[in-house]
Parts: sequence; C-alpha cells; structure tokens
Amino acid sequence: MIKITTIPGDGIGQEVVESGITLLESLDLNLEFIEAKAGKDCFEKCGTTLPEETIKKAKKTKATMFGAITSVPEKKSPIITLRKELNAYANVRPIKSFEGIKSLYNDIDFIIVRENTEGMYFQNETCEKNDIAIAERVITKKASEKVINFAFNKAKINNRKKVTCVHKANVLKKTDGLFKETFYKISNNYPKIDAEDFYVDATAMYLVMKPQIFDVIVTTNLFGDILSDEAAGLVGGLGLAPSGNLGDKHGIFEPIHGSAPDIAGKKIANPIAMILSMSMMLEFLGEKYYSDKINIATENVIKKRKSLTPDLGGNAKTIDVVNAIIKEIHEIK
Repeated sequence: MIKITTIPGDGIGQEVVESGITLLESLDLNLEFIEAKAGKDCFEKCGTTLPEETIKKAKKTKATMFGAITSVPEKKSPIITLRKELNAYANVRPIKSFEGIKSLYNDIDFIIVRENTEGMYFQNETCEKNDIAIAERVITKKASEKVINFAFNKAKINNRKKVTCVHKANVLKKTDGLFKETFYKISNNYPKIDAEDFYVDATAMYLVMKPQIFDVIVTTNLFGDILSDEAAGLVGGLGLAPSGNLGDKHGIFEPIHGSAPDIAGKKIANPIAMILSMSMMLEFLGEKYYSDKINIATENVIKKRKSLTPDLGGNAKTIDVVNAIIKEIHEIK
C-alpha cells in the first residue's frame, strides 16, 4: 500500500485536492490518504499555519498532495517551511502548450527547475525601527550543486538537449556568481547536453518573444517562482500549471495557483493543475503507466473542449472535468 499525505489547505485548495483524490481512487492502485492541516483556516483553529503533526505525517510518507493556502500576515509560509523540512530541494514546473487552449504559442515544451530551500525565500527578515526592512539571501554551493545536478539529470532522462542557467550575477556578484560558477563546473559532467546562461531580466523577455529556445531552465528560488508564473501565462494560465517539489526521499505535489477565495465553494475551480500534479506524483512513486495515462487523458479532454471550467472558457463544474478525465483514462488502451 502506498500512503499519501493530503494537505487541502484553504479555499479552492480543498476542492482540487478532493478532485485529485477522486481521480486517484478511480485507478487500480492500492493507496491510503492521510489528511493533515495547514494554512489560514488551520491558524485560526490551531494557532499555527503548519502544525508539527502535519510535518510528522508528511515525513512518514514518500508523497504529499498540497492544495493551496491563504497567507497569514507575519507568519512563515507553510509550504516553504514544509519544503525545507522534507528537503524537497528541486521545484519542477513543466510548461507545455495544450491543443484546444488559445494562447500566444502552440509549440512550447520546456521545464523550469528551481532551487527550493534557500535564496530570497530563506525566510530570515529583520526590521530596524520600522524604517528599514532587510531580507537575507542565502545561496550555498551544496544546495546549488544538488539542484543543478538534478536539472542536468532531468534533461538527460527526458532527452532534452540544453540546460539554461538563469541568474543576475552581474549585480548579485557573490550569490548568483556562486550559482553560475557551480553551473558551469557541473555542466562539464554532461558533455552531450548544451549549457548556456542568461540574466533573469533577459530571460523574462525571451519567454515572451521566443520561448521555443528553452529546454530545461535551472535557477534560484525567487527567480524561478516569478518566471514559472510568467511561463504559465503563455500556455493558458495557472489552472493548467502543475508542480512537484522533489527531494531524495520525499515529494510534495501541488498546483501553482493560489487559494482563490473569490470562487471557493462555487464548485468551478479548475482541477487540471492538480490532476497533472498527480501525474507527476505517480511518476515519482514509480507508477509511470498511470502517470502517462493521466497526461494523455487530460490532453484529450482539453482538446475536445467539452468539459472545461469558466477560466478556460467553458461552463463545466469541477467534478465534470474530473469525471471527463476519468472516463478518458479508462478508454485509453
């Protein structure tokens, strides 16, 4: 039996996690779901956004499903904290065009790999007399080596030809200088994969003007967060954007959208990003057969445009999309 921790969180996070569980339960897999708490609702009930019990549950399972949370002022982000606790050091975000979705380009297919445990998200901020706020940016050689090796291995396994390092070493000479230097040293171990680097501002422009040039991008925490949301906008929005936070022992899988309190409870949340995240989770758990089926079925549903939520121009409810994908899965031979 495969045990999976589920953290629905707030708003539509609860709805999309329920959708993911519904889909997984339709497969011929022996799964057990262990629910845990995090987020704003949790804070109001328990006095913390991430209880120790939730961390303990996640550490006992290889995979965690994470919905979405509403931030609480002056409290550390529960998802960032959980990534650190589980040492899920690589955030992987596939960016791919879908037939049936009107977007700027129909030929995009690349992966963003983002360092997930340090950088500007080190979560160490101070304030001096309310006039000056200071945030610590931490880049270490050890963490850089791990995520850069991960990116090159990802490229190798998926037959990708190039890895692009994104940084701002012309200004952040020490921190991004270390990241860039580490990148090129590691690239020597992968002679069959091209290595290049761009400044983050130039990358933001290239994503809009010529995103086809990218294959695998590896970058630091904040840059990767911003660029991956920008890239999601190129292929239809955050409702189609899955992600996996991967480490050597644990993985956390989540859509990259927020808790969307404005539509919470209306049963129109788009479950596709979560469902694609479940595909990533199953691949991580060694169930590639079902992972591939979910991807194909989801692409088929999007292509047919018969069961899409309002954010994608349809009028379907969340459960309609889930049921349509489940039906497609069982029709795939």
